[in-house]
Amino acid sequence: MDRLTPTLVIVGILVVVFTGLALGWRARRRRQAGLPALATPPAAVGAPLAVADGFYVATTRAESPTDRIAVRGLAFRARAGVAVHPEGIVLSIAGQPDAFIAASSIDGVGRATWTIDRVVGRDGLVFVRWTLGDVLVDTNLRVPDPDVLVAALTTITPVSKEAA
Repeated sequence: MDRLTPTLVIVGILVVVFTGLALGWRARRRRQAGLPALATPPAAVGAPLAVADGFYVATTRAESPTDRIAVRGLAFRARAGVAVHPEGIVLSIAGQPDAFIAASSIDGVGRATWTIDRVVGRDGLVFVRWTLGDVLVDTNLRVPDPDVLVAALTTITPVSKEAA
């Protein structure tokens, strides 16, 4: 009987915490509902300049590395493949349709050490700064050989020195 009260208090606190998390996530998705759908890859693209398998880490608003984009297949960390073509980037996030980031919408690329919920070794992330609708965002990828990916990306876009 003496354990019932503390147990109920802890369960009550957990219910409040998880309800708050769910409501916060729902509010974030509602605020970002106006973002456009990700483009699908064109039927014909040039030969890939680089291909890598690794992880999609997160997409955040540029200059706000803790403001995760939570809509349009960009909400969760997942295995991903990335292919850099002269026309842009084909991003294959597990469980999502392939997405296309046109070279013309890319504002910069570079290396990063951390983003929203992931800290890696020095310059262990590759970030791509691009425009999603009218919002400038940073997409972070973790790949085994980031130098190859950055080198390919720099051939189709300018390099940004600063990242999150």
